[in-house]
Order: sequence, then structure tokens, then C-alpha cells
Amino acid sequence: MNGRSLDPNALRNEVFTRVFDDNWASVRHHIECVVDDDAEVTEIVSEVFLLAWSRLKPSRPMGRIWLLRAAERRLRARSGRRLTLHTALDAVHAGVTGDSAPPGRVGRAEVVRALGVLSGKERRIIMLTYWDGLAVGEIAELSRASEFRVRKTLRRAQDRLRTELGLEGVTSDDD
Repeated sequence: MNGRSLDPNALRNEVFTRVFDDNWASVRHHIECVVDDDAEVTEIVSEVFLLAWSRLKPSRPMGRIWLLRAAERRLRARSGRRLTLHTALDAVHAGVTGDSAPPGRVGRAEVVRALGVLSGKERRIIMLTYWDGLAVGEIAELSRASEFRVRKTLRRAQDRLRTELGLEGVTSDDD
């Protein structure tokens, strides 16, 4: 008989460690998109993984989408958070223009203004695409929408952003 069968928590600990190691960076990155204070980011990440630990079923461990949903619930529950970091705006700029360098002729202020034209759903899909690096299928799963709907909303949001930024006709590698 192996030592693991004597300790019922050994499997649980092992599975949680794997979930944590595989997803910590993604969850933290997602939260950093909307929270500027490093201590608050750390606190929210801790809350997400505490929740994950409390709900962990070793036979069916949660994945990145479940953890990102939990992070979004924590973010919505917090008040007074600062909304966008410069690096998140740079990621959107790079994604929309196809330019991996920091904003040049189109600055952060223009990106913020352009994002303000989008609906909340469009902004969320843009941030999940360019900041979190999620694929259309992952965004569909996270938002519980069809891939068709996500793809259509993403395309419309990209077009609106390019129009607002005066970049009509510019495409990125994602298009």
C-alpha cells in the first residue's frame, strides 16, 4: 500500500498544487488588468485560490476558465477599483493595430477614449482577447456565449476601435 492512500488529503493537496501552479500567473495577469495596487492584486488572487481550495474536487479540478470567472466575481464585488493599467492599454493597442511596439502615433489617451465608445460586452471581449490572450472558444466558455456570437462581437469591437483610432484598413495578425 502506498503512503498516499493513508492520507486522504495527499491527493487533494497534489491536485490543488497542480491547479495553482498551472493557473496562478493567468489569474494574476487577469486581475492586474483592472487593479493597479500590487497588494490588492495579491489579495484578490489569494481569495480566488482560497475559493478554489474550498471547492476543489480532486476528481474534477477546476481549470483556467473557472478561476477567471471567480476572479471576475471578486473584482465585481470590490468597489473603488482603478480601471485600466497602461500595460493593458498597450496590449489593446498592439492587438488592434498589429504593432507590438508601445503606442506611437496613437497614444494611451486615444485608446482609453476609443474603448469608451464600445459597449461593456465589447470592451470585455477586447480585454480578454488582447490582455488575457484568450482564444474565441475560451471567451465563449467564460462568458457562456456561442463562439459565433463572441467572434462577431470581437470583429465589431475591433472595427469600431480602428475607426475611433483612425486606423481603418489596418489589420492585426488576429484578424
